[in-house]
Amino acid sequence: MGLGVRMSPQMCALPPGKRNLISDVPGVLVGHTDVIAEGVRTGVTAVLPGEDPFGRKFPAACHIANGFGKSIGLVQIAELGTLETPILLTNTLSVPVCSEALVSGALAGHEEIGLTTGTVNPVVLECNDGAINHIRRRMVTEEDARAALSSASSDFAEGDVGAGRGMTCFGLKGGIGSSSRVIPLGSSRYTLGVLTLTNFGAMENLQVSGMALGAELLRAEERGETPLGLLANDAHRRVAPRGETGSIVTVVATDAPVDARQLGRLARRVTVGVVRTGGYIGDGSGEIVVAFSTANRVAHWPDRGIDRIERLHESEMDGMFRAVASATEEAIVSSLIHAHTVRGLWGTVHSLADAAAYNGLRLPVGECSR
Repeated sequence: MGLGVRMSPQMCALPPGKRNLISDVPGVLVGHTDVIAEGVRTGVTAVLPGEDPFGRKFPAACHIANGFGKSIGLVQIAELGTLETPILLTNTLSVPVCSEALVSGALAGHEEIGLTTGTVNPVVLECNDGAINHIRRRMVTEEDARAALSSASSDFAEGDVGAGRGMTCFGLKGGIGSSSRVIPLGSSRYTLGVLTLTNFGAMENLQVSGMALGAELLRAEERGETPLGLLANDAHRRVAPRGETGSIVTVVATDAPVDARQLGRLARRVTVGVVRTGGYIGDGSGEIVVAFSTANRVAHWPDRGIDRIERLHESEMDGMFRAVASATEEAIVSSLIHAHTVRGLWGTVHSLADAAAYNGLRLPVGECSR
């Protein structure tokens, strides 16, 4: 929550919100549950868009830049353009149990589901944390998912927490990152927030504020100037082979009055932020985005069959595009900066801060100018 990153002018072109978190969008809350046992480092992260998402749905869109993923709920979002449950993030093999938790919650809150109306579309996003976590043990439970939902608040931790417990990014410890931007439009101000679950990238490609930091770390390693052994252990070989593997899932929220089509345009611009940090959307990587707006909510039961909404004019979308690109870039770096070195299933995975410190590199840590 607080670190932020002093970034390039591109990243800081728009001011962040009060917390510089996705929860700067009014009504949006985030909660985590950690699941830790022998060989197990995993968890669940919940993003709550607002009250009663089934009864009053949120305009939404999804974008799949590379579909190496096992998410659930995207087909209906793409078809109907609405979100009707909270969003849960977890590891790949825990998607079904998290889906069960969302379905159970919706059934408990709406007795009409499956009887006098249709069923419910749970949304669960995932990354494979098997390089740190013994993913085959499938330790996440419905209770863990419910705990993440019930703990959601506007202030939440980043880094190796919740779904981010077992994630790696650019060969270093990754996890949960978040950022926000405020977009002026006449006398109005709209907020856009991003939350990322980072589990992608090859170290040689890592860029922080335009600095080729990953290449610097590798050169120091090859010269034998660091005791970390970034390249010499099984953990590194598994989490950061030379090539783009892993995944990044991103949730975008805004209070701007945009429709599902415009949210799709926003979701596609997330890839700009991914590329700025050194990702290139490789064959073995899954880049999945879900974007929603808290404006123009859609009633489950129609009023005379007509929806009336306000919508941002297309000519005003450029500010939104700049916001989502810069907030995504900062959220990815924030996931690295907030993470800690951990001993995983296959060896030690180092944090960005530890790797840089051992190499005498100064990280550009600070905050974007407000």
